[in-house]
Amino acid sequence: MAFVITGTCVADYSCVEVCPSNCIHPGPEEPGFEQAEQLYIDPHECIDCDACLEVCPVDAIFPADDIPAQWQHYTQVNADYFRSDGHD
Repeated sequence: MAFVITGTCVADYSCVEVCPSNCIHPGPEEPGFEQAEQLYIDPHECIDCDACLEVCPVDAIFPADDIPAQWQHYTQVNADYFRSDGHD
């Protein structure tokens, strides 16, 4: 089970700083970070450590199995980011 970043994300990079698997993008050093409306977790790289969950200032990150109904579609939004951005 991967974690998923939902629509309440404010593109704060504290989750990027604590991620041991470097699965959250775009990071502060990556192109597009300044313009990013939100950050995304690569479902294939996430190791389910929950470090990001603990530091998210707006509670935008959920385990994939526990996403509230209104944010369910963000599982696909996160996966699509990596397919369309050349990460996958």
